[in-house]
Amino acid sequence: MRALIAAMGILLGWEAFVRLSEVPPFLLPSPLRVWNVLATRWDILIGHAGTTLTEILLGMLFGSLLGMSTALLLTAWRGGRRWLLPLLIASQAIPVFAIAPLLTLWMGFGLTSKIAMATIIIFFPVATAFYDGLRRTEPGWLDLATTMGASRTAILWRVRVPAALPGLASGLRVAAAVAPIGAVVGEWVGASAGLGYVMLQANGRSQTDMMFAALAILASMAMALWFLTDLLLRRMLPWQPDALSKED
Repeated sequence: MRALIAAMGILLGWEAFVRLSEVPPFLLPSPLRVWNVLATRWDILIGHAGTTLTEILLGMLFGSLLGMSTALLLTAWRGGRRWLLPLLIASQAIPVFAIAPLLTLWMGFGLTSKIAMATIIIFFPVATAFYDGLRRTEPGWLDLATTMGASRTAILWRVRVPAALPGLASGLRVAAAVAPIGAVVGEWVGASAGLGYVMLQANGRSQTDMMFAALAILASMAMALWFLTDLLLRRMLPWQPDALSKED
């Protein structure tokens, strides 16, 4: 309810500013104009939203799996850490916006290049958060497992991985927040469908209300994905308490 009241206050302030300042609609449309576009062009927008949502979900799936696999590999393979970890860090020095044209050139204008872009963006926060959790396991637990004769493989799966799940959950929450970036950037570079494509075409025609309508749908999808991810992680990790929610 508080979020709804805050959103309504922002919309009312936005509408009042547009009416009082008489700013041209092609610079800043009013919320009513944006709502009119959502109501009249809904059939077109929902089709493009489905394309973008597919890219986001598949990118998050592949990026999360690749990030978790990389973290496990870095933890289990000591020699690999010396070679792979510097490459993992150096890969983030390349701006993702510079990679998007290459992915479009190599993979075409379809879904594949956008999914690859989202995968690349999601991969790093998941890999680093999970790896950080794996290497910061409570030393006492490791000593106890070693004393009881557990193998390195058993220690990894029975001790390190369960202890690192809260860190992995944090990485997945970050991934849910940044997942739309990869898909939309890929659509801006080159696409024939998707909300990013709609925004690019609307910008070329000075249809700012259409741009805001597509942006509103994209923001709603991103928020729903984050809250759904957070809810699932809370259910899967009931032993991880949220101290701030208790204070509220």
